[in-house]
Amino acid sequence: MRFRTLKQLVALCEQEGKSFGQMMLEEQAAESGRSVETEYAKMAEYYQIMKEAVRKGLTEDTTSRSGLTGRDAQRVVQYMETNEAAVGDIACEAMANALAVSEVNASMGRIIATPTAGSCGIIPGVFVSSQKRFGWDDDKLVMGLFSAGAIGYVIANNSFVSGAEGGCQAEVGSAIGMAAGSMVELRGGTPAQAAHAVGLALKNTLGLICDPVGGLVEIPCIVRNGFGAVNALAAADMALAGVRSVIPSDEVIQVMLEVGSAMPESHRETAKGGLAQTPTGKAIMDQLYRKGKPKSSAGQEPTPSS
Repeated sequence: MRFRTLKQLVALCEQEGKSFGQMMLEEQAAESGRSVETEYAKMAEYYQIMKEAVRKGLTEDTTSRSGLTGRDAQRVVQYMETNEAAVGDIACEAMANALAVSEVNASMGRIIATPTAGSCGIIPGVFVSSQKRFGWDDDKLVMGLFSAGAIGYVIANNSFVSGAEGGCQAEVGSAIGMAAGSMVELRGGTPAQAAHAVGLALKNTLGLICDPVGGLVEIPCIVRNGFGAVNALAAADMALAGVRSVIPSDEVIQVMLEVGSAMPESHRETAKGGLAQTPTGKAIMDQLYRKGKPKSSAGQEPTPSS
């Protein structure tokens, strides 16, 4: 890759008149040795999987193997049908979509990790609801995924995207930043505005711990995906309005590394602290172990994630 930081990515895009998505597609093809068409086709397949996960989460039974979660996305949709959502229908639909995908993950369905399974609902939640709202075709959203990929590449190579390494700020936070920056480009914003959106998003998730109850990617992971989609939309709107991340986004990413490195082990995906160790969290964990901990879709003990 010709870039490692958002500053370098913005400079390249401005020099060559390209978006984050166009730059990432070309760089990925050059690095992999595969054609641009092949790389694009693979990403297009991923987007179809995302859309199917949204559909499934909104229409099918998503009760998890543990029985702890399921159908919350459908509850939100039902609420919207009979009530005026405080955050508005647009944000509420993105939230429902994000919950849907995260619940599909918890119920052992097929999702795309963006950047992880624990944060898999945020980008689909934002993309699918925005596609419906603005009438965008799939091709536009596929390029949006390349844009999100460029942002994720920078974060992963300078900080964390794993809850076990850096807490939930690294999973949900990174996904919010990826969704926000790509949303700016989808709405016609500049590369500089997209970079600002990343910084605005990440600043407001710094320090978020990873504390999965029972070690499962369910509580509080699923609802954090829902909130994350709304936060991503807000960060994109701020950036498009001209709000800047006064602390440069690359420096915010470095702070995420610093904070995650200082975070105690109990708050990094171990289920030894935070919500997992509340009286209710402990009771849930005891109940799960008494009846036998549910297996993951791969037949392994489920790896906790934020």
